[in-house]
Amino acid sequence: MATNPIPQFPAGFLWGVSTSAHQIEGAAEMREPSVWDAFTAEPGRVKDGSTAAVACDHYHRYREDVALLADLGVDAYRFSISWPRVRSPEGLDFYDRLVDELCAAGVRPVPTLFHWDLPVGLDWLERDTASRFAEYVAVVAERLGDRVGKWITLNEPAEHTLLGHALGVHAPGRQLLLDALPVAHHQLLAHGLAVRALRAAGATDIGIANSHGPTWPASRESADVEAADFYDVLLNRLFADPLLLGEYPSGIGELMPGDVASDLKVIAEPVDWYGINYYAPTRVGAPEGTEIDFGGIRMPAELPFSVREIEGAPVTDFGWPVVPEGLTELLTGFRDRYGERLPPVVITENGCSYEGLDDQERIAYLDGHVRALHAALTAGVDVRGYFVWSLLDNFEWAEGYARRFGLVHVDYETLRRTPKASYRWFRDVLRAQR
Repeated sequence: MATNPIPQFPAGFLWGVSTSAHQIEGAAEMREPSVWDAFTAEPGRVKDGSTAAVACDHYHRYREDVALLADLGVDAYRFSISWPRVRSPEGLDFYDRLVDELCAAGVRPVPTLFHWDLPVGLDWLERDTASRFAEYVAVVAERLGDRVGKWITLNEPAEHTLLGHALGVHAPGRQLLLDALPVAHHQLLAHGLAVRALRAAGATDIGIANSHGPTWPASRESADVEAADFYDVLLNRLFADPLLLGEYPSGIGELMPGDVASDLKVIAEPVDWYGINYYAPTRVGAPEGTEIDFGGIRMPAELPFSVREIEGAPVTDFGWPVVPEGLTELLTGFRDRYGERLPPVVITENGCSYEGLDDQERIAYLDGHVRALHAALTAGVDVRGYFVWSLLDNFEWAEGYARRFGLVHVDYETLRRTPKASYRWFRDVLRAQR
C-alpha cells in the first residue's frame, strides 16, 4: 500500500460518499412496493435469498448515519430518493428530515432521483414512464429545492437496462437482449424531462450518474476489435453521446422507438456537470460460443461479444479487476472524444467489495484511484468531485448481503455500525486536503 501523501486537489473540490435508498433504508412497509421488492420475492433471484425489507434500517437510524458522515468529514452525501416512498403518505417527510439533518451537520445533500427502485406498475418499456418520472421530480424539487442545490437525475441507466431488462439478473428480471434498447431510450428521455422539471423549480446544479469504463480489445484481431467497439457503443457511447452530442452512435437511433430526433432535443438538455461511476475497464473479444461468467453474471452466448479476464490484475471479492489507471484513461478519453461538449466531471461512485474491519485492500484500492483521478486532473480534465461507494455495507442487489462495499461495517443482526480502517484512512485524507 502506498504511504506517500495523496496529492493536493484544487480548493473547492467536492469530497463525498454515496448510498442508495433501496440498499440501505429498510422500512419497506412504509412505502409502496418497487420492482425490486417483486423481484426479490421470487425464489432464486437473490443469491442468499434475502430482501431489503430492513437492510441497514437507515430510515430509522439516519441521525446515526449523518453523525458518521460528519465525523468522516465529507463535504457531501450522495443518497437516492425512493420514488415508491414518495408515492406513499408522508414519504417525503423522511427526506425532509434527512436533508435538515445533513444541513445541520454541514454536509451537502446530493440526491439521486432514480436508483433502480421503480414503483410496481410502471415500466421503462413504456414511454409514459418518462413523463411520470418528470412529474415525480417536480414534486420532490418543490419540497426540497430550498435546501438542495446539487441534483442527480438517474443512476446507471446502462446497468439498469443491461442487467434488469437484457440479461434478467436484476429487477424486473427480463431477458430481452437487444430488444431492451427502448428501456435505454426512455430512461434517457426521463433524464431530459427531469432536467427541465428541475430547471423550472430553479435548480442550477444538475448532473447524471452514468457508469463508464475503458473497453480493451482482447487482441488486435479484427473480430476482437469489432466486438470491443460494439461493447463500447452499448455500455459507454449509447448513454453518453445522446446527452453530450445530441445524437446516438451510428446505427442505434433507428432502433429506438418514437420520434427520436425530437426526443434527442430533450435528452440533450444541457447539464451543469457529468457524473461518472467507475469501477474497472472491460476486456472484450469476439463471441466464444459458450455462456460466460462476468463478475458472477452469466452472459448468454448469443451476445455479439464475450467478456474476457484481464490477466495480471488483482481482483476484489466480487471478482472485479483492480485497474486504477483505467480511471485516468477513461477521463482523458472522454475529454478527447467530447471536447468542449463535456461539462465538468464528478466521479459519483468508486469503490470495491472486501471483507473485514481492517480492510487494507480497500485502502489500497481507494488510494490508487484517488491518485489516478489526480493524474487526470493534471492532464487537464476538469474534475470537480469524488464520491466513494459506499458509506455503509448494504443490500447488494442480486448478491444480497454477501458483498461489502462500505467504509462502515454493518452487523445485519444487530444493525450496529462499526467504522473500518478505510473509514479512518479516508477521514485522514480529507483532513489533509483542507
